[in-house]
Amino acid sequence: MDDDQRYRAVHSRDARFDGVFYTAVRTTGIYCRPSCPAVTPKRANTRFYPSAAAAQEAGFRACKRCRPDLTPGSPQWNMRADVVGRAMRLIQDGAVDRGGVGGLASAVGYSERQLNRLLAAEVGAGPLALARTERAQTARILVETTDMPMTDVAFAAGFASVRQFNETMRAVFDRSPTQMREAGHRATSVAPTGAITLRLPYRAPIELGTMLAFLGARAVPGVEEFVEVEPGDGGSGDGAATPRTRGGARRSRWVYRRTLPLPHGPGLVELSEGEGHVLCRLRLTEPRDLSSAVRRCRQLLDLDADPRAVEEVLGADPLLGPLVRARPGLRSPGHVDPSELAVRAVLGQQVSVRAARTLAGRLVERFGEPLPPCLVASGGGLTHLFPSAETLAEADPTDLSIPVSRGRALTGLAEAVAVGKVDLGPGCDREETERALLSLRGIGPWTAGYIRMRGLGDPDVFLHGDLGVRLALEARGRTTTPGAAARDALDWSPWRSYANHLLWASLADAQEDRAAAVPARSAE
Repeated sequence: MDDDQRYRAVHSRDARFDGVFYTAVRTTGIYCRPSCPAVTPKRANTRFYPSAAAAQEAGFRACKRCRPDLTPGSPQWNMRADVVGRAMRLIQDGAVDRGGVGGLASAVGYSERQLNRLLAAEVGAGPLALARTERAQTARILVETTDMPMTDVAFAAGFASVRQFNETMRAVFDRSPTQMREAGHRATSVAPTGAITLRLPYRAPIELGTMLAFLGARAVPGVEEFVEVEPGDGGSGDGAATPRTRGGARRSRWVYRRTLPLPHGPGLVELSEGEGHVLCRLRLTEPRDLSSAVRRCRQLLDLDADPRAVEEVLGADPLLGPLVRARPGLRSPGHVDPSELAVRAVLGQQVSVRAARTLAGRLVERFGEPLPPCLVASGGGLTHLFPSAETLAEADPTDLSIPVSRGRALTGLAEAVAVGKVDLGPGCDREETERALLSLRGIGPWTAGYIRMRGLGDPDVFLHGDLGVRLALEARGRTTTPGAAARDALDWSPWRSYANHLLWASLADAQEDRAAAVPARSAE
């Protein structure tokens, strides 16, 4: 896009571009999201920036009306496989706060000077400024939604001092933290339980119910659960977000819960459908893991996706077009822990979803790390973290209740991840990771592709050898071999991962239709 196209998007208040670029007004010193409801500024007074950090570096403050820092992230960082995309994913995961700019540069294989130059050219700000923006956003959430003391908020968000925290919040938001707390709507205190309630934004439309059901069907006992919450039982702590019937009465809703392995300790997350947002309730042993936990939840539900861009490509296809229109906004779910997803992909080789759940549950019982008592008390049926790669690498492959060849593949994969031979981190090179996976014993194209699609969040992976994909294609009159399916899917790039989920969903719909068509037997 050029600046004239961006200005037209601002003039039409097009929410599709929220998070893709930011609009700054020279005369007011404020930057906004493109859909801000304020009066459209004159073109001569308008500046455009590729990131909130770039706008802040130029001296602009966040708009108090549209709150541009709370927009969905740009979808391009999940699409891009270059060093800038990898660095942005690492920064969002808190890599600068944990290891500094040097650690970030080392993770992507560049010098600090080169990385600064690349980020400044592409994003308009260096890694320190981008990390500062992430810290300010985390601090804003803690200030406005919790009763944590300000000193605890400052250090939990990653600031080096309370003074730096206060100065940054005034510079970015034009208000002191105390003023922001007075204007915010706080949740219950986080001191005894570590509970933080958030609203995760996304670009509409979204098939959230289908996505939560997809995760629920694969929920591993002890690590995940998919439960129905009745009205008035508390649930996520935000009764206002409980869905209502047409007459206004509250109805039950489905909630997906799971344990989270985070940099500074375990956590729990509860995700459910809100009104125009995803309702997210986090319980953390360390509040400084908030930004990492939010990033993992957003990746899990693919909340930074641009469904209109996906629809433009897949909706024009004769085969996929009807599926896109039947399920507008269907996402490609990721995962909160790529190493866990990799192990589960091996367990799922040549078995049903239900069998894979059972096998994963047995691994959790034997090798999983129990949650601390403070989390178990509030976790429902959640009791363990999924076994780490280091733990599974030491397991006996002949004693895992699976075929020995698959047991060796599982422990070999776990060892490769544990020693760093296979990099599954947010800043990995996806092509190199796939090559490393395929070099391992027992890891074929389907397993490597599935790990790349869900574990690494790649939007352009087509599982041409997947049985469900092939059955769905045949059900729609496309009798084809895996090679032919892969060639046909080239037209669906760069959104082939979404094509997998559309085909799987169509297969599930067809099975439901067949079941509904079978007449019920009499009770005699």
